[in-house]
Amino acid sequence: MTRPVCVLVGAPGSGKTTVGRALADTLGVDFRDTDLDIETLAGKPIPEIFVDEGEAHFRTLERAAVAAALASCDGVLALGGGAVLADETRAGLVGHVVVHLSVELSDAVKRVGLGAGRPLLAINPRATLKHLMDQRRPLYAEVATATVVTDGRSPEEIAAEIAALLRR
Repeated sequence: MTRPVCVLVGAPGSGKTTVGRALADTLGVDFRDTDLDIETLAGKPIPEIFVDEGEAHFRTLERAAVAAALASCDGVLALGGGAVLADETRAGLVGHVVVHLSVELSDAVKRVGLGAGRPLLAINPRATLKHLMDQRRPLYAEVATATVVTDGRSPEEIAAEIAALLRR
């Protein structure tokens, strides 16, 4: 079975995509983001999926995208922030190297701004993000084989730390 070198999970604003690209460059492997897979499959951006078909439909697409990526990705894989909500996804992550990119609310808010392009953060982004982070933090911890703190750090510093973890 082809497996990702590393799977990144974390809250919106934790840096999964940015750090994932930097890590893939550092390791000389491909980078894949399941949110981009979903957009390609649906033929439209995630905010439009939420508006047109709703969150439940998006989560169905997400579960399928994660399962496909776990089976075929041999590089660095970033999952959407809510992917860990699905029991199937958490079960599918067993046996993979999963790094939780931990971020505190203040840094996450700075990174996501007012939630543009993030449908779950469209109304009261700070309060909603805090709720999402509180809800999901135990799930990230459940699936993670390692946790890396991202607050106040550059993507390159974070990628270097993860690369060092992977080499051990």
